[in-house]
Amino acid sequence: MIGQVTSGPGSRARADQIDAILGQESRRYTDGAVAGLPQAWAECDLIVSHLALGATTRILAPLLASKKTDPGVVVIDDAGRFVIPLVGGHGGGANDLASRIAAGLGATAVLTTATDVAGVPGLDTLGWRWTGDVAAVTRAILDGEPVAVRRSQPWPLPPLPATVSVVGPDDPEPTGLIARVLVTDQLTDPGSLPSVVLNPPSLVAGLGCNRGTSTTGLRRLLEQTLEQAGLALGSLAAITTVDAKADEAGLVQLAADLGVPLVTYPADQLATLEVPNPSDAPRVAVGTPSVAEASVLAHGATLLVEKQRTAEATCAIGRIPARGKLTVIGLGPGSRDLTTPRAQQAIRQASVVVGYRPYVAQVKDLLRPGVRIASTPMGKEEERTATAIQFAREGNNVALVCSGDPAIYAMASPTLEQGTEGIDIEIVPGVTASLAASAILGAPLGHDHATISLSDLHTDWDTILTRVRAAAQADLVTVLYNPRSRTRLHHLPDALAIFAAHRPPSTPVAVVEEADRPDQRVTLATLADFDPDVVNMNSLVVVGSSTTRYLPAGTGRTAMVTPRDYHWMER
Repeated sequence: MIGQVTSGPGSRARADQIDAILGQESRRYTDGAVAGLPQAWAECDLIVSHLALGATTRILAPLLASKKTDPGVVVIDDAGRFVIPLVGGHGGGANDLASRIAAGLGATAVLTTATDVAGVPGLDTLGWRWTGDVAAVTRAILDGEPVAVRRSQPWPLPPLPATVSVVGPDDPEPTGLIARVLVTDQLTDPGSLPSVVLNPPSLVAGLGCNRGTSTTGLRRLLEQTLEQAGLALGSLAAITTVDAKADEAGLVQLAADLGVPLVTYPADQLATLEVPNPSDAPRVAVGTPSVAEASVLAHGATLLVEKQRTAEATCAIGRIPARGKLTVIGLGPGSRDLTTPRAQQAIRQASVVVGYRPYVAQVKDLLRPGVRIASTPMGKEEERTATAIQFAREGNNVALVCSGDPAIYAMASPTLEQGTEGIDIEIVPGVTASLAASAILGAPLGHDHATISLSDLHTDWDTILTRVRAAAQADLVTVLYNPRSRTRLHHLPDALAIFAAHRPPSTPVAVVEEADRPDQRVTLATLADFDPDVVNMNSLVVVGSSTTRYLPAGTGRTAMVTPRDYHWMER
């Protein structure tokens, strides 16, 4: 719950803007800050104060209790220029809230926590449960002291400074350590050094029970099962069971108490899975010989602890295999404001960035200290994708960056074609060059259209000509990617000759070079007077349909427009 404490009409209007940015309706406190701030403090997880920083501080100071429990508080000035996390920067979520609001308002987020200033990930911001001395370990990392991170499984980590050593479960630690981070789903003794234990969400608890079994009984069985196996409750990622138990009150409440999802599976699916301890009782009751063990396996986990039972319930524990992550990211046409927030966030979270050298250079300011960079020259697409996949298989969080949209003449398809089994993969869309060029020209893609690459490096020329001919015959607006290079000089004239055979000489043809970059250049012409010599590999050529035309727009501008054929518009 987000609460906003406003102080007048201007702040109420900005509160409406913030709701739109966040995509949710906040709770409003409009009866004055002296009463509103304490009320919001008691009722909300996050607070936006539209009051001066000093006044907000004075009112809230007596309410401060613990950074583990206090809500996050963000202060925004009257002009909407600065968004300042005041309380709960990390644990309370105020830093993240301030960054989101600032991005939406075009304001500046004033983050003062040491890790954010240094670009180092906060150990308490990874989304994993943690225990230990976060302050002391973080201080050692910020001061450049030797710190070891020991992982019992290859869970992906954020980028870490060079003074932080990542070691496996059996590797020796470097000498002279000042602090230690243990990443594990096992119960562990951190030792005498200042330490933090991070519990990644890797464990799955399969539970079956009689109707009406209490939450207390289920929790007791779960905790005993985990403790006897030396596993940490903090790493529990989900509770699984059979569909017939989806409304079982004890299970529903236990999942809610532990803050994990209750995931159910159909009995006929569970019945097909081979388990070590099948039983007739659940077969008769719910239609499957196993609930606890089978639901763990259905969730994709490896069975660690076979079925444990009480008179009322059964419990089995599994581990979700540790997997690296590969995110294929589209950077857009070139300008930073057309790189989506999702893409920027994925790059900031990556511990390895792979890409064509100019594209990696384009995002260097987003990279945190300690990021490993693997950049390659043009023409090394196979090597690039193989490198990214291998880094992910080693347990890294990898960003593979490309221009435009990754699924349009870019790196998504070759990555998936190489095979990505065993890793998590996400494709982050981008603003592709055709969309950027269309916006620059006006609205040439206002009706049906096609995109065709004239590069015959990967597709034979006869096939390309067949596609060009089909687009010309179908009267589609056509965007020509890779239209010309130093060695491919006849391709564009050949394609334009095909269009000229099917469209009038007055058909608009436009070129956008270096779209949305400092050297952007636009050329407007027709099929009759178009000069292919103005085109290079950094250009897109847009060939209009028979209805596309040039129209005056704005102040002295000419726009390329393909009518949408709305019936309500006058002809």
